[in-house]
Amino acid sequence: MTGVADLRERLQTLHERTHETPLFNPVFQLGLDLSRELEDGRTDLSGIAALVAELECEALQSRATRLHRLVEPVSLHDNLTAFRTLVEESAKDTDFEAFAERWSRPLLHAVFTGHPTFLLSRAQTLSVAQAASQGDMSASTVCITDTSREAITLDSEHEAALMAMTRAGMARDAMVDVVLAVASVHWPDRWQEVKPMPYRLASWVGYDMDGRTDIGWSTSIRYRLEEKLARLQSYGAAAFGSKVAHQLQAAVLHTSEMMVLFGRDLSNPADLSDAANRLTAPHPGKLLSLAPIIAELEEEARATSDTLQARKLLTLAATMRADGLGMGWIHFRVNSAQLHNAIRRRIDPDNTLDLASRTALKRMRKLLAEVKPLRSNFAALAIENTTALRQFLAMAQILHHIDADAPIRMLIAECEDPQTVLAALYFARLFGIADKVDVSPLFETESALEHGGRFLDALLAERAYQDYAHGRGRVSIQAGFSDAGRFVGQLPASLAIERLQGRLAEAMAHNGLSDCAALIFNTHGESMGRGAHPNSITDRLLWPMSGWARHRFASKGIRLELEASFQGGDGYLFFATPQLALATLTRIIESETGACSEAASIGGEDPFYARTDLSLDFYRGIRRVQRDHLASRTYARGVTAFGLGLLNETGSRKSRRQSDLAADREMSLRQIRAIPHNAVLQQLGYPVNIIAGAGTAAGEDVEGVAELLSGSHRGRALMRMLRASNALASIKTVAAYGELFNSAYWASRPYRGTETALENGCLALAEYLTSDDRVGVFRRLASRLRVDAMRLHRLLALVSDDAPSPDREGTRRSLGLLHAIRLALMQHMFLRAVQIPAFSRSNDISRDDVLEMVFTLRIDEAVAQLRRAYPVSFPSIDDFTVSEPSDYPDDAAQGYAAIQHDFIDPIANAYALCLRISTAIANHFGAHG
Repeated sequence: MTGVADLRERLQTLHERTHETPLFNPVFQLGLDLSRELEDGRTDLSGIAALVAELECEALQSRATRLHRLVEPVSLHDNLTAFRTLVEESAKDTDFEAFAERWSRPLLHAVFTGHPTFLLSRAQTLSVAQAASQGDMSASTVCITDTSREAITLDSEHEAALMAMTRAGMARDAMVDVVLAVASVHWPDRWQEVKPMPYRLASWVGYDMDGRTDIGWSTSIRYRLEEKLARLQSYGAAAFGSKVAHQLQAAVLHTSEMMVLFGRDLSNPADLSDAANRLTAPHPGKLLSLAPIIAELEEEARATSDTLQARKLLTLAATMRADGLGMGWIHFRVNSAQLHNAIRRRIDPDNTLDLASRTALKRMRKLLAEVKPLRSNFAALAIENTTALRQFLAMAQILHHIDADAPIRMLIAECEDPQTVLAALYFARLFGIADKVDVSPLFETESALEHGGRFLDALLAERAYQDYAHGRGRVSIQAGFSDAGRFVGQLPASLAIERLQGRLAEAMAHNGLSDCAALIFNTHGESMGRGAHPNSITDRLLWPMSGWARHRFASKGIRLELEASFQGGDGYLFFATPQLALATLTRIIESETGACSEAASIGGEDPFYARTDLSLDFYRGIRRVQRDHLASRTYARGVTAFGLGLLNETGSRKSRRQSDLAADREMSLRQIRAIPHNAVLQQLGYPVNIIAGAGTAAGEDVEGVAELLSGSHRGRALMRMLRASNALASIKTVAAYGELFNSAYWASRPYRGTETALENGCLALAEYLTSDDRVGVFRRLASRLRVDAMRLHRLLALVSDDAPSPDREGTRRSLGLLHAIRLALMQHMFLRAVQIPAFSRSNDISRDDVLEMVFTLRIDEAVAQLRRAYPVSFPSIDDFTVSEPSDYPDDAAQGYAAIQHDFIDPIANAYALCLRISTAIANHFGAHG
């Protein structure tokens, strides 16, 4: 069996042949070479598995190296020292008030979201985190032999979020202690007045109802109690020996009892009534606010002469002030349609009103002016069947009976009308929680981004909203990069979101809201396709919130509250060890203090925003190409050619709606979510939604565009994103996958007497695929991508490269090998499937249906059907004591062990290796989707 090093050399040799024959495909040719070795017995699946294991190891090393590069240095000592230096600098040449205010406002709200990106197994996550923490990327540290994957449940996602938040909180506590230590030296008489809060933490895991129906109200209540218990236990440990320790211990016991009660099945009204009555009843251990305890801790600190002890007490008080009675703040999320269903009963019971109309707006104003708060309880929550109302009722119970301190975010997806926000505000007032709920519309769809400026102008002009914003002290919005990047392309999405942020600054100033903070939640992910810039932490922070956008708020005297997400298994890696958590938070503070502040100060002078004749044309050109792809049946068919069969299960939320076999052929891109859409592009070898359009958009004036981008901070960031994505992209790979469906290829493979043992299988495939459209689809898609890519290469050549230069060619060869091996495995599955005998015990099994399942990589379903059709075990006649003799069944009627061994098992085993390859490819990209 050829080894990885030999295959890498072979691929390099094959690439050289493209100079002679431009249409020659080295990736597909290597796949054919490997397929021949596999089919003629020179190797087997165990030999292929050995290659995959070696390449898996490389990919994990790449992932660990990238993580280490982004946050280095990683040691606890180095980062505490670096942070102390930064705090010391902030204390020089300033007064106490400026220092205290500087460190009392979070530089970032970090939100730990539950997006389906739990790609790595727990063992792989641990190995990558340990390697990045130690700076040791050797195979012995990173690579593991255990390839098993655990089932991903909502509970496991919630547990992972809490662990990440715990380590983030510990890192923040260390920073708080440093701030207090520096203050105690510079202002020994006043240092205890400092209320440090460098970060806030939050999560929506278990509270996000957008796009899922498997989270009941009791789930959210149980999770909030679980979070409260974990936090109280940590508070109690930190307060050991203090005056508040006994009170915290009593709260631990009470909360533990409540968590058990709400962990039961509460479908029985009697059980729910019992749990609700015990939670809502007065109790000595029922702790709803930390304000008295914080005051007691601060009093103890003032009373002691031990500075270290005082710092310990004040650090605990700072944590309580930041997080409340949980691991952090929580975000509920609903869809605008769910809110519309709820409000329609009150303003349009006859279902005749357009909720986006002026009439609806007038009725909403009247409702808000006349609303009177209603009391609610757990019984009202249990019987409510409207999703949005359940969320408000659940929030009310949490605020009234679990944590009265921490405000709750209400995120509204697909929000495109002010009436939707006003409806949320109405329900918040109806249930008496408007003073603790931040309603936050999400701008992510193309329509929302295009009309978002007018939306904000109209919303912020509403007197009821102005009163509400002044009461909360902030205006909250959410900008999403996943769906936006899918529907308009990642570069246009980033620029559109940037303009929306600028419009928010203008609307706030125009409507007398400059005294409020602008809380902007930028929900990017960890991959380029979801708005995470791969170059550096600084670029990661400036990509979703540019220097220009920051400048727009600063120039109007509006304080920014920046919020960003760390999504799922990918994002939690930044907090997988104490070292990584502290390093991540330190790099963020360094960036926000340095490069990001500098970018904001010069944001208004960036030529990218002055030369709108070029920059707007560039933006519109990219968006036009991205729109054309999205509307193209060729692109949709190419992306969905294998369904989602190239992807591992990476979360508890379904990646797509269910459909039958016929629907797969016409699957719309809107049937799959943004993350799996991006992930499929990774697996096909070309991140279309990042790269496509930039070359074409440069157009005739490529030199002028290059000059503009070279002289612009924002422009160079755009080019760094393009270069990073382009370094991993291969149009030849896209084309290679299409050749799997080329009838002529299969008909020619046994031509001239080669591979005669495969002749029947190859000819059967050739005949079956004669009318298949996928080879043409992939060829047309590759051709369109190539034309645009040639133009992109001209642009890249004219703009200087200021991005880090990892082993680009080495990574590309590794990716090429992974794709070639997977192509060989897929050919193995196709050949095995088509050679399975047509006879079946089960008359409802269609051989063509099973073949189509295999071609679209619905392998688990295909194998299940085949195992049912060809069982190896079934009831034996010897199990019975019937008196009458029987000669049947004879030997010919026994089980199908040979078919299982020769055909079905190889299909299943080959597919398992394909999924391992998918993980390795995603690791080279640095994230799933």
